[in-house]
Amino acid sequence: MARGIQVGDKAPDFTLPSQSGEPVRLHDRLGDRVVVLYFYPKDDTPGCTAEACAFRDSHEAFTDAGAEVIGISSDSTSRHAAFAGRHQLPFTLVSDQGGQIRKSYGVPTTLGILPGRVTYVIDRTGTVRHVFNSMTNIGQHINDALDVVRRLQAEQAA
Repeated sequence: MARGIQVGDKAPDFTLPSQSGEPVRLHDRLGDRVVVLYFYPKDDTPGCTAEACAFRDSHEAFTDAGAEVIGISSDSTSRHAAFAGRHQLPFTLVSDQGGQIRKSYGVPTTLGILPGRVTYVIDRTGTVRHVFNSMTNIGQHINDALDVVRRLQAEQAA
């Protein structure tokens, strides 16, 4: 496992399929917006559903602040499509089957087996500006990320 990506590091680029099957390249999404990249264990589990719905419920606040939310797990694109449809998720989910991107970010596992839950805020230049790691404090993933995105937007405007 790689050393975990920390604040100040360049975010590793990736190209992965979205829930619609379209390729999503991280660095193509940067430049004019901040990316909130959140790794989560599995579609349709209680914690992951709560987290996805919390990001959904805050989606307008993120977009108004100039950010795009991308969720990433090892679930298949078809499973992501069903999950996104069932919960009306307005943001992109990408499929990291095999977990290579999770490894490149150094996202830890819980009890050595359960994929971790980590949120990264990546600024327009591709630099990680915030990392939050918690399996249980789902609300803080959203609140902290939104605070950082708003701060970055204020810095950009200044």
